[in-house]
Amino acid sequence: MNVCPLCNGLRRVTVCCSSCRQPMEDQGKVTDYFDDYSPYMDADMMKQFDGYARTYTNHECVHLFYCPRCQAEEVRFIQE
Repeated sequence: MNVCPLCNGLRRVTVCCSSCRQPMEDQGKVTDYFDDYSPYMDADMMKQFDGYARTYTNHECVHLFYCPRCQAEEVRFIQE
């Protein structure tokens, strides 16, 4: 079983905003924003509906990052 190092607090990453170059904040998995019950669903099952074709087979967790300075959002693929 693969686990996301960010979701499980095993690692931290610093992502800089592509617009203003300031550090961005990790807002968690993109799939957690689908509906009220998404955070409680099986992560591997949700990868089938996340809109990215290879997240399940490549063992990637899709995270949303937010820039508090310029309000930009970016999606990053985190290797599990």
